[in-house]
Amino acid sequence: MIFMLNSAVLLTICAFFAGLAISHTSLNKQRLPIKVLAHTPVDSRIVDYYAYPKYEFDYGVKDLKTGDIKNQWETRNGDVVKGSYSLKESDGTTRVVEYTADDHNGFNAVVKKVGVASHPIIYAKTFVYGHDLDNLAHSDNIIKVKHL
Repeated sequence: MIFMLNSAVLLTICAFFAGLAISHTSLNKQRLPIKVLAHTPVDSRIVDYYAYPKYEFDYGVKDLKTGDIKNQWETRNGDVVKGSYSLKESDGTTRVVEYTADDHNGFNAVVKKVGVASHPIIYAKTFVYGHDLDNLAHSDNIIKVKHL
């Protein structure tokens, strides 16, 4: 019984406040005339700008600490594009890609792999668990890991 009474009171309160709600259209009934201060002239000419496509660039990265070694160059003269890029792979080889593109032949790329693939020798630190960390700092704790 109390639930029904509370529901009826809540419904009455919601209906009361819904009747007080003001719509956006009731606020927007007054439309005042807009005064135009000045007319801006519009340029009706259409200028189609065309620049002959001609560029060239060249860059390279040689970070011996991370092993990031790469370079790229490219030239464009009209519809003919020529370029090349190379990068050092993780197996020690160098990938070289030489490419050309034009409106007659499309895009053509030649991929070369230079060098012999080999896995580098990795030096890893040993992990010692315990409280004797002073001796660890003065000992030779580097072991040689060789891939099979």
